This record gives sequence, structure tokens and C-alpha cells, in this order.
Amino acid sequence: MEINHFLLLPFIILFDAMIGEVRQYHPLVGFGHIANTMENYLNNNRVKNGVLAWLLLILPPFIITWALSSLFGWCFELVIGYLALGAKSLWQHAQPIQQALQNNDLKLARKRLSWIVSRNTASLNEEEISKATVESLLENGSDAIFATLFWFAVAGAEGALLYRLSNTLDAMWGYKNKRYYYFGYFAARVDDILNWIPARLTALSYSLYGDTKSAWQCWQQQGSKWYSPNAGPVMASGAGALNITLGGAAFYDGVLKLRIILGKGDTATAKDIHRAWLMIRTIMIYWSMIALILGVILLILRVL
Repeated sequence: MEINHFLLLPFIILFDAMIGEVRQYHPLVGFGHIANTMENYLNNNRVKNGVLAWLLLILPPFIITWALSSLFGWCFELVIGYLALGAKSLWQHAQPIQQALQNNDLKLARKRLSWIVSRNTASLNEEEISKATVESLLENGSDAIFATLFWFAVAGAEGALLYRLSNTLDAMWGYKNKRYYYFGYFAARVDDILNWIPARLTALSYSLYGDTKSAWQCWQQQGSKWYSPNAGPVMASGAGALNITLGGAAFYDGVLKLRIILGKGDTATAKDIHRAWLMIRTIMIYWSMIALILGVILLILRVL
């Protein structure tokens, strides 16, 4: 674990806040196109083909990143960390939904929500749109932000890249349907493993930020009952911290999915979208301060 990874982490967060996501030619978009092509050629509903596709897509960029990190050092690591982090982009997708709700434009809110969730949005009311947006913020706060920061702190640019690409493949292939049940099995399991520790650190961070007692109770009582082993603790803790309820039945691809209720309190409203983002943003600042302190302490110990 390199000391400079801790010291670089606050700057990654700062660069993301100042610059945001690359608008054109983002590497993850290009990676997604390549992954689609690979899946079209290799997907024959066999687990081994999913493993092969995962390796062919992940190993080359991982090896290249390792080599370039060794060659160019912290400058290259900073760039990869910035490209891997999706904090500002997450809010740029959620904020327009909140604005549409505040303007009583449900049609526009549904359209914007459909860009970030996989469920059917055509008939959702204001509460359901608000709830879905908060769920997306809390879950992606763990996936796109805190897990990325965790793996950068642990393994630098290579760790952040490995995690982010793996998470992208899970988002594309990790469905339990006829097309992806076997082909996407490996990608989904790897993502579960890589997210296990970061998800629980995120759940703990949510708990410490808001109503700690409620968040902890919801995490312990509801988290393991959710259909995703990592999203469950994160969303239950986040909902409890904000004193709102999430979850419940929702339509995915025209099929009603029965989900448990997460959290406690009133159903999420449009104002809770900003409350959820404020929690995530504040925790990012806390994480950057902790990383900076750890980095300085380890640097001093090395000098001594």
C-alpha cells in the first residue's frame, strides 16, 4: 500500500468536483462499447465464456495501467483516479430529476430517471420517482464513489481501474435473466467480492453521518434481506440515517419485483434527493481528510 495513494485521494476528489466527468470520449464509454461487441461474439449462455470475456476485457488495461503507473508515477495515478471517480456526474444526473419534480413536471422527471435506473418509469408518481432517485444516489454513492476511493487507497490506479471496469461489466452483464444468467455470473460475483468491504464502510459512514441508531438498526435488520448483498446494507443504512423509507415493489422490464421496505420514517420526497447528495458529499470530505491524515502519518513514520 503506497503512501502517496492516501495523499492523492483528496486531490482526486477535488479534481472531480472542479472538472467533472469528461464529456466526450470518456474511457468508460469506450470500454462499454468494446464490452458489448465482446458479449455479442462470446455470449452462448456458458459461465466459462463469461470468465473468458471478463479476462480479455480487464487484464490488458490493468497491465497497461500498471506499466504506465510505474513509468510516470503519481501524475498518471492522479489522472486514472480522477477518470474512475464518478461523484460530480452522479449529482449531475440526480439534480435535474429533483428540479423537474419541483417544477411539477412529472413527464420530464420520469424521462430523466429512466437514464439512471433500469426499472420502468413511465407511470411513476412523485413519491416513486423521488424514492428511486434517492435509492440510485445511495447505491451509486457506494459503487461509483466510495468503492473507487477505497480501491485507489489500497492499490492506486491499478486498483481503481480494476474495480471500476469490473463494476461496469457487472452493470452491463450482472442480470439474472435468460441472456446473462450464466454469461454474467462471473462478472457479478467478482463485483460482489470487490464491493464487500467498501459497501460496509459506506454503510458505516452513512450511519455516522445521520441518525446513527436508526441507520444501524435498519442496516442490521433489513440489509441482509435485500436481493443484493452489498446494496442492501448501503441503502438500508442510508435510508435509516435520513429517516426515510425506500424499497418496496417496483416494475423491471414489465415484471413486478417484490422488494422489502428499507429504512424507517416517511416516504422519500424530492427534497430528500438533495439531502442524500449532501450526505454523500460530506462523507467524501471526511474520507479525504482521513486519507490525508493517514498519508501524512505514514510519511512521517517512513522518514523517521
